[in-house]
Amino acid sequence: MQYRNRLYLYFLLLVVGVIAMLLLRTAVKSSRNALLQPRDYNEIMASGELNVVTDYNSIGLYVSGDTLQGFQREMILALEKEWGIKVNLFLENSLDENLEGLLAMRYDLIARNIPVNIQLKDTFAFTIPITLNKQVLVQRKPEYNDNIEPIRQHLDLAGKIIHVEGDSPAILRLNNLSHEIGDTIFIVEDPTYETEQLVMMVASGDIDFTVCDEKMAIRLAKLFPEIDIETDVSFTQLESWAVRKDSPVLLDSLNNWLDRFKATATFGRIYRKYY
Repeated sequence: MQYRNRLYLYFLLLVVGVIAMLLLRTAVKSSRNALLQPRDYNEIMASGELNVVTDYNSIGLYVSGDTLQGFQREMILALEKEWGIKVNLFLENSLDENLEGLLAMRYDLIARNIPVNIQLKDTFAFTIPITLNKQVLVQRKPEYNDNIEPIRQHLDLAGKIIHVEGDSPAILRLNNLSHEIGDTIFIVEDPTYETEQLVMMVASGDIDFTVCDEKMAIRLAKLFPEIDIETDVSFTQLESWAVRKDSPVLLDSLNNWLDRFKATATFGRIYRKYY
């Protein structure tokens, strides 16, 4: 009798356990689906939080001593104050990961200097330009490179090995440049180092070439006198933030804020500080 009662008890606990797991799974699934619902401006303001991703460098965000610095960080802080919401700031250097996270709705906004091109505009929506920039070849000056003269003509890039960070926006431009000159430019995507570190490796002689946006290159050239940054590899490009195409009100609100903020003395101070 005791055995049968114990068996009934075990069976009852098993049933309760199965029901609990099913309910939990349903709840988790519902919660996950809720998190993946499209978020436009109204949903963001109602939640009181904006999920933003940027990259870790002197333009996005970096640690200086015991403080956080970065052009994008200061821009986002100004937006946070203006809109009166909490910004959850995420760090991810890979632009592809940023874009995938935006589509997966982990992020509402990518706040980094994205060179806007036709391919990206097919999938994503971009704010008004925040900066104008272009990509330059980073190489060593003759006195730091066995008196070898820097490359000045694109045709001379044929057969050269250029190291770039993984998923760098420069890859598309270098591939196009390879087609333009009718020869191969060997592109090595570095999975470990980002652009600033690759520039340091050029300066130290560990690699010969990388590509960097001009504004960052000018700043780094002050720190590393070994590098030459005088050879352009692209025309001037518009750089903007990105949102999903299903967030038109967010895009319009960001554009309105940027249009006003870029005319302020605060923006001028932030811009001069980092550029």
